[in-house]
Amino acid sequence: MEFGAVFPTCEIGNDPKQIRSWAQAAEELGYRYIVTYDHVLGAEHANREPQLTGPYTEAHPFHEPFVLFGFLAGVTNSIEFQTSVIILPQRQTVLAAKQAAEVDLLSGGRLRLGVGTGWNHVEYESLGVPWSGRGRLFDEQIELMRRLWADPVIDVDTAHHRIDRAGIAPRPDQPIPIWLGGSSEIAMRRAAQIGDGFTFASAGNSTVSLANQLREMISSEGRDPSTFPIEFNMPYGLGPEKWKSLTEQAHNASISHLCVNTMSVTSAWSGTPPSGLESVDDHIAGLESFITAVG
Repeated sequence: MEFGAVFPTCEIGNDPKQIRSWAQAAEELGYRYIVTYDHVLGAEHANREPQLTGPYTEAHPFHEPFVLFGFLAGVTNSIEFQTSVIILPQRQTVLAAKQAAEVDLLSGGRLRLGVGTGWNHVEYESLGVPWSGRGRLFDEQIELMRRLWADPVIDVDTAHHRIDRAGIAPRPDQPIPIWLGGSSEIAMRRAAQIGDGFTFASAGNSTVSLANQLREMISSEGRDPSTFPIEFNMPYGLGPEKWKSLTEQAHNASISHLCVNTMSVTSAWSGTPPSGLESVDDHIAGLESFITAVG
């Protein structure tokens, strides 16, 4: 099982030296990959119809994933990078494919692209993208990105895209893995059909049950579930005993990836204990404590 560290995007601040120090510490501690979350905009939740139900507001800062990973690629050597997840339908498909390809090239093939449809309809509207129909757009985007990474010139004319005999250059040296995430049946079914991996935002008994459901879906699609990577996420605030028991459970369930989130920003929303970590040094110490306990 590979261990990952969630980049504490809402709590790390803006100092590039501290961001570099955190990433280098994660690599030196033996973490195999860094996970970052994505929001282009935050929005006030009050007096919305429909309501915004996610954990983040206008008060929570998010470093832009592609730019962040481009920076981190230059200050690390081997640690991999995972978006979890890029809200893909909000972004222009060709531009996102170009940005992902560039990060992958500059990092030496260290990018894993996690994508999803998100929950913030205000963000969609502000970026000029319809909220309705995002699922159909999303499916088309994944197929198109893979074609852009593989072929020098493509010709596409669909409901959402028109590419008239054109392509991106440079292209990645090998296909970039596209992971999906969530917990809904729709998300898992989509991953079973077209995904290269799947990330759950939790760990524990219910998440193991969902992982088993996902594997049944993968089998029903004629794919081998034993080769399909699955990731669990663990809040740091649960503490060492829970870390060890949940890690052992994930290992026994043949979960391939497990990442720890040292942020406290979503603890009240998710009903988990806060981490109690504040400074960058605190978050680094938290990574050390976790990997020592479970690794």
